[in-house]
Amino acid sequence: MSALRTSSTTGQAVATVLLAGGKGSRLHDLTAAESKPAVHFAGRNRIIDFAMANVVRSGLDRLLVATQFCPATLHHHLPARWGGHFTEGAMILCDGHNRYLGTADAVRHNWAQIDDWGADQVLVLAADHIYDMDYAALIAAHRASGAAVTVAVDVVPLSQASSFGVMQADATGRIRSFLETPPHPPAMPGEPDRAMVSMGIYVFETDWLRDALFGRDIESLDFGHEVIPAAVAQGLAMAYRLPPGPSGQAYWRDVGTLDALRQSHLDFLGQQPVRLPRISTLSEWYLGRGSVAMPGAFVPSSARLSQCLVAPGVRIPAGLVVGEDPDEDDRWFRRDRNTLLITQAMLDRRDTLRVPTVLPAVARPSLQPRDVA
Repeated sequence: MSALRTSSTTGQAVATVLLAGGKGSRLHDLTAAESKPAVHFAGRNRIIDFAMANVVRSGLDRLLVATQFCPATLHHHLPARWGGHFTEGAMILCDGHNRYLGTADAVRHNWAQIDDWGADQVLVLAADHIYDMDYAALIAAHRASGAAVTVAVDVVPLSQASSFGVMQADATGRIRSFLETPPHPPAMPGEPDRAMVSMGIYVFETDWLRDALFGRDIESLDFGHEVIPAAVAQGLAMAYRLPPGPSGQAYWRDVGTLDALRQSHLDFLGQQPVRLPRISTLSEWYLGRGSVAMPGAFVPSSARLSQCLVAPGVRIPAGLVVGEDPDEDDRWFRRDRNTLLITQAMLDRRDTLRVPTVLPAVARPSLQPRDVA
């Protein structure tokens, strides 16, 4: 990856705030002692690395990372992996110590640093999505529109939209309505099966955001619930559509569930939908049969795993069969739709309570063990 470009890429001072404090409770055991942004993806990449790679490629040189839940991994990983792309003091990590009460509140707690940078705009990013985006183009579109806030958006099937902030915009891109995680999301005009949703990426005019965070009678804690609806009500919010990727289609995935995490991995089996921050080979993480192994997992060739997600450091026993007997699988492993999570604790419990099921000797493949480093 090339060295970090200077702020001349965006022309004016931009303060970037990367929100990386989420627990990711729907990832269950994978985030018992790690934040969601720290979870591995496609080998030794971590989910947060996608946003970090975008920051570097976009030439942004003032970055504050707000961490909170189990921050130790990120506080080690980010300086080691990305620190060389920033000048001294230009990448700052701030642990919330459980003080942040929402996304907007995390920015409020760190406002003194934004003021010190003297930024004209504030770019707010989520750290837990898989995507590739030129933030410089987003910032340029924001400045050209004259809006107080620009929201990066993608289009998803209507059946999935209730998990996101859903909006409708007019032909100019001005957002006319915004609903945070509505149970019955509105469809896009003329497209009854699709909805426009927020990517959790915002560009704010600094003065407007300062007033939104500090100058109102009602304290704003969350961007989706309070800050963005306020901008929409004032007619000051614009939508910016995520451009197509190498495949000709936009690619943005919220890997907030075990099934979504595994399925997103499988999207990288053919033509990669977006660039990986760190290049990896399929042998580092793909086991075949729709199964994915995370770093440090050891999977012998005699095991037969189907649609599984093998947690970091797991040692799969020889001959283990998972993914073919639902009743047996559900006794020992965690199921999320079509995905089975295997952790070492689950295997240890299984070993304690029963004799492991193995393949007949004649059916075992004659391949070498796999050690996913």
